[in-house]
This record gives sequence, C-alpha cells and structure tokens, in this order.
Amino acid sequence: MVDVLALVEARLRTALGEPDARAAVTFLGTDRIEVLRFQQGDIVRYATLGMSAHPMADPTAVLADPVEGPRAELVLSVRSGLADTDKALRPLAVLAASPQVEGLVVATGASLDVGDPLWPGAPFTSVLVAEPGGLVEDLDLDEPLDPVRFLPLLPMTPNEAAWKRVHGAQALQERWLTNGTDLRDPSRRSVPLD
Repeated sequence: MVDVLALVEARLRTALGEPDARAAVTFLGTDRIEVLRFQQGDIVRYATLGMSAHPMADPTAVLADPVEGPRAELVLSVRSGLADTDKALRPLAVLAASPQVEGLVVATGASLDVGDPLWPGAPFTSVLVAEPGGLVEDLDLDEPLDPVRFLPLLPMTPNEAAWKRVHGAQALQERWLTNGTDLRDPSRRSVPLD
C-alpha cells in the first residue's frame, strides 16, 4: 500500500518550502493529525497532514470504502505578525479530523465551524472551503485511489457564515471580491452584507 501521507508531505514541501514548525493532535478514536507551518514572506500558511490517510466516506453509507473516495488536506493562509494565528493549529486539526469523527465529506463550498474563535481574538469561528488546485496542485495517486486535493480555507465572520447559508458560497466570494476584501488579514472586519 502506498504511503499517502509521505507523498502529501512531499507535495506540500515542493509547493510551500520547508515547514518551520509542526504540531500533532490525536483525538480519541482517530488517527493523528499534524499541522505544518510554512512561512513565505509576510504570509504564514498552515497545512494539515493526516486527513488524506483515509478516503472520506458518505455518512449515509453502511460501510466506508477503505480505498475509494475523496481525499483532502486543508490549507489556511494568513498575514503573519498581526495576531496569534499559531493558536489555529488545534482548530485546524479538529476540522481535519471531522471526516473520521463525524463522517463528513469536506468539499468546495462547504462551511466548517469550530464554534470558537480560530485563534485568540479572531473575528472568525468558521471557514469557507475554497476551490483546490491554485496554491498546491492536486496529488494524483495510483488507481483506484482518488487524488488528494489541497483545499484552501477562507475565514468567515459569524455574519458572513449566516449570509452564506442563505445566499451561497459563490455569492459570498463575489461579495468579497467586489469589496476588495483581504482574506488573509487575520483581524479583518466582516464584508458589507446589505
């Protein structure tokens, strides 16, 4: 069996450079999830490592397929030095463990909520899962394994998350674009939603 996580870490290093820190979290009944930190200029990126070890399974399926199914890792990018964003490691690990713990299939356009600020003083308690393929290219695996997708996470304020539930992910992303929102600003305010 191919070591998916070794290939994933190699892809992350190729795309983002050498990680300058890593932390591991293990939740009862789940595999270990690591979060790697990459510093690139004034941007710090946090990438999960461990979510893709197993395919995500449809929560309505009687048995989870151990081979086929979507695989993903999560990537969060924020401006460094403006907030204590390193405290986002545990919430990111919680989100990465959600397919194992809750049977979620994390996909583009989904909202993931941690219930608490992503880091101390953060105006965000949830994230929007964005389109993969931009920052880190998908990692193709040998058949019949699905490729690993690296899903960017865009922090959302509670108001933005509520607005997104009504109007959809595309509408919220258009609102951010129209207003020139800096989605990497760890202390940004909610986009105008009138």
